[in-house]
Formats: sequence, C-alpha cells, structure tokens
Amino acid sequence: MKKLIPPYIRVLFIFFSVMGAMEYFIDSGDKPAFIKYPMVSVFLFVLLFLLIAIEITLKAVNTITYSLLSEEEKVKLAHEESLSLNEKEWYKKLMQRLTKTVPVEDEKQLLMDHDYDGIKELDNNLPPWWVYLFYACIVFSVIYLVRYEIMGAPDQETELKNELAQAKIEVAEYMKTAPDLMDEKTVTLLTEQADLDAGKAIFTTNCVACHRADGGGQIGPNLTDDNWILGGGIKNLFHTITNGGRDGKGMIAWKGTLKPKEIQAVSSYIISLKGSNPKDPKAPEGDVWVEEGTSTTATAPATDSTEVK
Repeated sequence: MKKLIPPYIRVLFIFFSVMGAMEYFIDSGDKPAFIKYPMVSVFLFVLLFLLIAIEITLKAVNTITYSLLSEEEKVKLAHEESLSLNEKEWYKKLMQRLTKTVPVEDEKQLLMDHDYDGIKELDNNLPPWWVYLFYACIVFSVIYLVRYEIMGAPDQETELKNELAQAKIEVAEYMKTAPDLMDEKTVTLLTEQADLDAGKAIFTTNCVACHRADGGGQIGPNLTDDNWILGGGIKNLFHTITNGGRDGKGMIAWKGTLKPKEIQAVSSYIISLKGSNPKDPKAPEGDVWVEEGTSTTATAPATDSTEVK
C-alpha cells in the first residue's frame, strides 16, 4: 500500500482529513476553526511536523535497510525503482530541498573527530524543513503575543463567556416563539380560523364529557359566560388547563397529555365560545372576569363546582 500511495500523498491526506474532522466537530461559527481558535492551528502545525518527521524517519530506515541488502537484491530493487523514476523524480528533488541529506557513500566527509566507544558522530546540518518550521513557530508566537497580550484580543475563556451569554439571549428569543416551550407568560391568543378549528378538535376529543360539545357546562362549568373560577383570559386559561384545577375538586392537569401548542389552541377556542348562548347552559360559577385595561369591574359571588373554569 505504501508503494501505491506516495509519502507526500499520505501526509496531505492524513493532515487534511484531521483538519476536516476538526472543522466538522468544532463549532466555530462563520470562521474556520483554525482561525478562530489558535490552539487548533497549533495542533495542526504539530501534526504536520510529526507527519513529516515520520516520513523522514521512515526514509532513513529504508536507507539503512538498503545498505544491508545484498548486491543481487540491490540490482533487483534498482530495476523496480527505475520503472517509476520519472514519476518520482520531482518528489525526490522536493525531499532533497527539504532535508539536504547527504548520500550514504559521502557520509565519511561529515564524520567528526569525536569518538565514544567506537561510535562516531556526523556533522549534519538541521533539515531546512525543521528550520522553516522553527521560524514559523517564532512568527506565530510573536503574532500571538501581540494579538492577545498587547492588543487585548479576547482569549478562549473570554470567547467562551461571550458565546454562552449570546447563547442565553438566543435561547430566550427562541422560547418566545417556540410552540413546545410556551408557558402562561408567553402564550398569545389565536384568532385564525385554522387554529380555532384545531382547538375545537382537541376540545371535542378531551373536554366535551365535562363541558358539553357546545361548552354550556355539565360536570364542569359553563364556558360561554363571563364568570370564571380561576380567572379568564388566555394566560389564566392556559395555566388552568396545563396544571389542572383546584386540588380535590378540579379537573386534571393536561400538560402530560397535550403539548403547549395544543393547549394554546384549545384555550383560544374556549375563549371564542364566549357569548354563544348554548341551550340550557349551566348557571354561572365564579367571578366575572374583566380583562386588564377595561373599565368594567362588576363581580358576581363565587359558587362551588366540581370542575374548574
């Protein structure tokens, strides 16, 4: 497989695969992760450094292994390599520029006088790729120092706090309109016919047993007059249906059965029944409900009921 895939292809493939994976899993908003988060760039540089180091190490190992081959094996290997020489020539030139390696047969020129227990040392220069990477790290550190320590750009902790604060704002905005996160504070009255029809269907399925199909009241109170036991209006009605009536004598809580959007729809439908004057309605129960901002303040005495309204 290594022969089929050249080293430079392997290095680039691994590098960009890791880079792509990080871009996919790191939420960096409208900027690439390696730009918005400096540590991601550091990681990518280190990864590239290691990949190049591994390839160079493998090449050195191959060189040593080649020197241990017999003459017959070397001839055979040279014949195989000559078949793809033209394809790899530019790569060899590139690697030579990056490493400035000296052929094994010329290493005697690099031998130093230092000798320890028969082990001699070669006076090799640092590979250009290593030197370039070292200079790049220096440039990066200077930019990092100026940007974050001198110019006061937000560091990762500050960015996290800012993003959390922004997330809270976005969640609050979303909850204002999210149908399944609605509560009595954010619910609004629906007036569109399609919404009222949906509320009527929910009412017919769940509420007619206690309030009759026309809302005139049976076990539960009359829903078509001005009197309410636990308060009228969309907000009070939403709260009552969601959490149930009075303990021991009111209706059950419907929050485990109906979604907030469904409770909003049926509440809006019930409010639309006001003044419909059904046949033989149940006597008024509770107090007369007056919306805030109106001048009418008349009330009627409350009466007991086996159901809430």
